[in-house]
Amino acid sequence: MNKVVANAKEAIKGIESGMTLMLGGFGLCGIPENCISELTKTDINNLTCISNNAGVDDFGLGLLLRKNQIKKMISSYVGENKEFERQMLSGELEVELIPQGTLAERCRATGAGIPAFFTPAGYGTEVAEGKETREFDGKMYVLEQRFDADFAIVKAWKGDTEGNLIFNGTARNFNPLMATAGKITIAEVEELVPAGELDPNCIHTPGIFVQRIFEGKNYEKRIEQRTVRPRE
Repeated sequence: MNKVVANAKEAIKGIESGMTLMLGGFGLCGIPENCISELTKTDINNLTCISNNAGVDDFGLGLLLRKNQIKKMISSYVGENKEFERQMLSGELEVELIPQGTLAERCRATGAGIPAFFTPAGYGTEVAEGKETREFDGKMYVLEQRFDADFAIVKAWKGDTEGNLIFNGTARNFNPLMATAGKITIAEVEELVPAGELDPNCIHTPGIFVQRIFEGKNYEKRIEQRTVRPRE
């Protein structure tokens, strides 16, 4: 199977309105910038997006929100996006907030073929409303289910033509978990190398999980809020 595609436009082929997408990243770190940008050029809408957060107003998933392409966000943190806040409070956007560890475990369970699991996170709060709860050894737990994502879109530092991926530092975040969990996984990488060039001991995501890969361009790698120490 030839997994290499020319660019983001080719990579997102098959994504349609109403689908569920997983998008890697934490804040703006390690997000699939090229694919998000390409999606904003389409008429695709009514998307359900699973991501740790919703970007900022003018970057990341905030660009899709600004074009009203997202109908539902499944996230754990959304505090950096005023347009997100406006859409949520006005009822334009459906939001499911999940504890961050639960979000990670639901991604992992999806990739591992685990249909559901119990976690203590969220018991006794709105997170547990409508969900099965059970006591184990005197402690209450909430039943959480795996996701059902049509596509997972991730961003890696290096990848090879067989889809093996290496992530760099904190840009690793949710990317490896989500890469295992989509029916189709798209990987954009900063550097694409021939198969065999990556050290097998350094690979974070084996190529078996990746169906499409391309070398991205012009990564901005923004920081949401830069804080510096005053000069002494």
